[in-house]
Amino acid sequence: MRGHSDLRADRQFEHTQIDIEAAYVKREDILKVVEGLATFVAETMGKNIYKKPFPIFTYKEAMEKFKQDKFDMREKKDDETLAFAWVVDFPLLEYDQKEKRYTFSHNPFTAPKEEFIDDLINLKNLDKIESYQYDLVLNGEEIGSGSIRITEPRIQRQVFAAMGYSGTKIDSDFGHLLEAYEYGAPTHGGIALGFDRLCAVLAGESSIREIIAFPTSGSGQTAVMDAPSAVDDKVLAELGIKKR
Repeated sequence: MRGHSDLRADRQFEHTQIDIEAAYVKREDILKVVEGLATFVAETMGKNIYKKPFPIFTYKEAMEKFKQDKFDMREKKDDETLAFAWVVDFPLLEYDQKEKRYTFSHNPFTAPKEEFIDDLINLKNLDKIESYQYDLVLNGEEIGSGSIRITEPRIQRQVFAAMGYSGTKIDSDFGHLLEAYEYGAPTHGGIALGFDRLCAVLAGESSIREIIAFPTSGSGQTAVMDAPSAVDDKVLAELGIKKR
């Protein structure tokens, strides 16, 4: 699928990702499928995989060992060697110093681990609650991120409450979702793999612009078309859009 983002070395306004969404799955099911896919692609291209099965680090272990959650395990930076690793048990919430409140770490629909549900329900120890978020890292790059989702309305409501949403705001913005959960939702989860990032690492490139057919510059300009460009006033009038 196509996505939209800001501009960095590993992002473009448009990017391609392999989006997997599945029902009746556990975290281990997603990890197994994606690891099999990544291994097949890497070995078919003649690459060496640093370690199989892929090492699994908790977020806490990754931060203690590598000081970051996307890291490179290779002792020597050999482009022919691919060091895949999983990072699991991310914090459910993180504190926003600017807003002075908690916000989601991955997305507001990521499920907390069962042993932390009581803390979430009672809105305590919010910075210690772990979630079912998981990331796939490769040679210092995050190439995939996903999670098992919340399916219980009371848990979903408490996540929003932990983020400072009032009951009225929760019902207004997310009431339809909470009502849908009441009818029963299967355990579900998924992951989005950054296809451009994966291809860049496989090609030994530091920027995804090197492996995209028509990349954009830092200002969003393409090399093959006059975009972005000014829109004709007649077209704007037809669409009912006024210039400011």
